[in-house]
Amino acid sequence: MMRRGGLAGLAAVFVMLTLAGCSHIAYYSQAVSGHLRLMAAREPVADVLNDPQTEEPLRRGLREAQAIRRFATERLGLPDNDSYRSFVRTGKPYVTWNVVAAPAYSLQPRQWCFPVAGCVSYKGYFAEADAQKEAAALSEQGFDVTVNGATAYSTVGWFDDPLLDTMLRGSQTRLAGLIFHELAHQQLYVAGDSRFNEAFATLVEQEGVRVWLRSQGESERLAEYEAALRRREQFTELLMQARERLIKLYASDLQTAELAGEKAAVFAQLREDYQRLRHSWGGYAGYDRWFARPLNNARLVSVATYRRLLPSFARLFRQQGEDFSAFYAAAAALGKLDKAAREQALMSLPEAQ
Repeated sequence: MMRRGGLAGLAAVFVMLTLAGCSHIAYYSQAVSGHLRLMAAREPVADVLNDPQTEEPLRRGLREAQAIRRFATERLGLPDNDSYRSFVRTGKPYVTWNVVAAPAYSLQPRQWCFPVAGCVSYKGYFAEADAQKEAAALSEQGFDVTVNGATAYSTVGWFDDPLLDTMLRGSQTRLAGLIFHELAHQQLYVAGDSRFNEAFATLVEQEGVRVWLRSQGESERLAEYEAALRRREQFTELLMQARERLIKLYASDLQTAELAGEKAAVFAQLREDYQRLRHSWGGYAGYDRWFARPLNNARLVSVATYRRLLPSFARLFRQQGEDFSAFYAAAAALGKLDKAAREQALMSLPEAQ
């Protein structure tokens, strides 16, 4: 069922539609209509489970999801609402497609500002064709652009978000991480500060998965998860090194033609570095798909979004005795500061004694 807060939020969006210029109306219209279609398609998980026509793999996935959802509230203290207690079959590989853009010689992402969500460094679409059309238009303006599919959908607490068939593809561990991450956004969301929000939700995701796996006595899966996190960190470090090289390059006084050549060389080096890293993993190929697509500035935009503040949130979590409720309260207090003070406070946190 749609929450009253959600109805108020949707009403606010419609008001913004009437105030927006014509160039924005089409975008907001697809966002609102896509959202309404998704919300209208929700079915209570209990009804899907009780339907004799429900295929067994889906039935099993929904049962797992409900157990994870209960754990999120009972053990992690995440919001106790109807989110992820309904289900939607999208029939698509992704529920939304996000367009990210950056100038040809800068890693500062293009920003879009919206009602409720504030300013973010992506523009989401419910139809891939619409996302690709926007990407093409931005590319024509000279931006580096990428389009990324999303398997989960969050209204950060304005509505009761459903489980999606896109979320059930993959392992239980991945599903747990998705649910914990998205509920963390409902627990705390600071408008206009993607770096804070993503680092906070990522910390809750990772620590939540650790607690969840330990509670089930899944030592082998926990070891696999920790290994995956180490690979992710090494992969991210590789991208950060490329970012740093590009930042220095773009700050130089080289002419455009020289910049273009040096930029291409940085991305070529990144591919070579990845091959060496992949070899050190014994041939693990989990990131091959990331490198299968063209590399550009937009592909690197999101790398620093969670990474810069994640270690700080880890320190904050330890300072609170790894107590989730205390951690949420401490993070919420930081969220009330202005953006610069908030980031400074996080970055200056000492290690817990």
